[in-house]
Amino acid sequence: MRGRGYPTPAWLAVGATDSHVWHLIDFVDGNPVKELTPSIVEQLMEINELQAGQASEPYDHWAYAWRLATGQEFGQDLAPSLSRAVAGLSGYSSGVSGLVERLRGMCADASPPREAPDMVHADFKPDNVVVRDGAVVAVVDIGNAGSGTRATDLNTLQWHTFEDPQLDGVRRRLWETILDLVGWHGAAVLTATKILLMLEFPIGHGRHGVVPGVVERGHRALDELMARR
Repeated sequence: MRGRGYPTPAWLAVGATDSHVWHLIDFVDGNPVKELTPSIVEQLMEINELQAGQASEPYDHWAYAWRLATGQEFGQDLAPSLSRAVAGLSGYSSGVSGLVERLRGMCADASPPREAPDMVHADFKPDNVVVRDGAVVAVVDIGNAGSGTRATDLNTLQWHTFEDPQLDGVRRRLWETILDLVGWHGAAVLTATKILLMLEFPIGHGRHGVVPGVVERGHRALDELMARR
């Protein structure tokens, strides 16, 4: 991927302790993104294009997304403990239950993906983007990369565009690109999966004050997707 211009630093060494896996990467002169801007989002969309047709790892994130979003078994269960936690989210509260019921309903007619053509970063969020003077110089934390559709990463990026009205325009572009890549039902599966994962993390870590905001943003994302059906 680096040979294609993908800005991820080289891994210099890897190892493990009894409790952690670690890797040492090339130094990158820059800082993690503090706030997304339209320019940074547009740069990341261009970087995402380099992932097209570059699937090489056996981890099919698109098939796993369909499994989580529909609650049905399909393909390899990439994270059994996470799958179990997601399956139990509806019992957390009526608000979470209502959101889960809504997103599952939107995915009811979605067919399982037939292919996994692209490289998927799998954690394409601002924390993993390094910039210098407004330019993206690195995308890091690529250890969970796998195969699927690159729309997965665009959907993750999109989740982080709801807080700033200045990003409304690039979010519309993200929607258009995602829909062009995977269609409406595919977008529903990816959006549902992102919402489920964003619910599971604070609930699983006892950060209960965060959950209402996730529920609100989840409904907003589904509203925007429904408007494009």
